[in-house]
Amino acid sequence: MRDHLAAINEILVYLGNDELEKAADTAEYRLGMSSLEMHGAAHLSKFMPEEMRQAGTTMHRAASRFALKAQEGDVLPAYMALSDITSACVACHSGFRVK
Repeated sequence: MRDHLAAINEILVYLGNDELEKAADTAEYRLGMSSLEMHGAAHLSKFMPEEMRQAGTTMHRAASRFALKAQEGDVLPAYMALSDITSACVACHSGFRVK
């Protein structure tokens, strides 16, 4: 999860520098559906509650959609798509916490 946050930060830097292709690559390969293998998602997901698994899938899919939107080259729609990623993060972290 720390790498997810670092990836979002990197995406914001790329967006601010008008480097949408780099933002798209970071989103897809560190957060998107292409990142699942790297994060060991299949191995870890069996230990998660179903709702957490669904929230994770929502976030990964949102990241892949963001990547496609960023590749279109228009920064405003890309920022709007980024909010779908962070909304999934907020929803999951609001519902699941270490106490």
